[in-house]
Amino acid sequence: MRTVDLARTAVANTFRAKLRTTLTVLALFVGAFTLTITTALGAGVSNYIETQVNSFAADDVLLVQAQTDATIAAEREGPAEWDPETSTSSSSQAGGAPLAGAQAEPLTDDDLDTIAGIDGITGIDPVRSVTTDWVSHDGGDKFEFSVNPQSAVTVADLDAGDQLDHNADDFQVVLPNDYLDALGFDTAADAVGADIVIGMTDITGAAHEVEAEVVGVSRSSLFASGAGANNALVTELASLRTAGIDGADENSVIAIAYLESGLTADELDAVTAALDDAGFSAQTIEDQLGIVTTIIAGITGVLNAFAVVALIAAAFGIVNTLLMSVQERTREIGLMKAMGMSSARIFALFSFEAITIGVIGSLLGVGAAMLVGSGLGGALAAGPLADLEGLSLFLFEPASLVGVVLLISAIAFVSGALPASRAARQRPIESLRYE
Repeated sequence: MRTVDLARTAVANTFRAKLRTTLTVLALFVGAFTLTITTALGAGVSNYIETQVNSFAADDVLLVQAQTDATIAAEREGPAEWDPETSTSSSSQAGGAPLAGAQAEPLTDDDLDTIAGIDGITGIDPVRSVTTDWVSHDGGDKFEFSVNPQSAVTVADLDAGDQLDHNADDFQVVLPNDYLDALGFDTAADAVGADIVIGMTDITGAAHEVEAEVVGVSRSSLFASGAGANNALVTELASLRTAGIDGADENSVIAIAYLESGLTADELDAVTAALDDAGFSAQTIEDQLGIVTTIIAGITGVLNAFAVVALIAAAFGIVNTLLMSVQERTREIGLMKAMGMSSARIFALFSFEAITIGVIGSLLGVGAAMLVGSGLGGALAAGPLADLEGLSLFLFEPASLVGVVLLISAIAFVSGALPASRAARQRPIESLRYE
């Protein structure tokens, strides 16, 4: 019997006992459905967070500030001894927010020079204080407006237009797309190239207006709030904030340290250690989001464990189904052997039957998961998760779907090995005499 004929016969034999096979397929269906849904959920959330994190040049920069009592305590094991000269009080208000010592001191020019001089750091930019009041377009209504002072390390998730040019002398803005309707733009493309007016008040109370060009329109982001502004605009807004005040302090609390490209993990650790020795704390965006990704991975792992339990239960169902089939077809097996079919072919026949059950159950489970996940994801994206633009809650990656089918087919094959082996060991004479 050729392999093709063997496979065709196995498919036909699978549905001899329709009820028994259906129940086994349903058990595999549950496992495949659960595994596909949880894998897609983990991939969707992880992809969204990765996209958001990628809005920062996380591999190329460190966010640096002077060490505070809080950052020092976080690196120390156990409580520190009280020192009336250096220890600070903590708030008795709800939440226990610190009253003093938690806010880092502004970075001085000497601090910036020290940071820039550390090996592995190619440049340093202070994050200057930027406050704006409103924005308008073409003499229209004014709307509350804010600018992200860390725009230099962000890469906008664009709806239209281009990224900011931080080397340009003209003032540029990447406008959040929720301002389009308010400012009178029909589409994101219409806003690109338009001029907007940004209003602000300096620390003396005087009003200022700055005109900037919209070079891009961005989707909302978890980690980059406000409109994007290029370095020229941020510098102008920061300078206007202290206009009219001689010697006003413009030093920032946080600075952006640019790293040499291609630093290894050990070299990055050496840079952060050098900053720590110099009295500064530094973090990458991944450091700040590490707990988020850990929680997501943990939840996905637990859900996948339930799917594995369902698949193990289904594996016992396959063993039971095929053992019953071997017993019921004992005389048939003896006849096939008497007609010259080898033990290897008998083993292959029953193995094909097990794989057939696995493939059918997995394909049904994967298909149902894609239908349910797509529908549920679309409903949530239009409802409770509407503010999380770009989030595909369930991301069905082709490689993962194929992996689920192959995994379940492999489990089915292993589960069918015992019944197939028992069938292959049958003796023709004894099998033909079986009642």
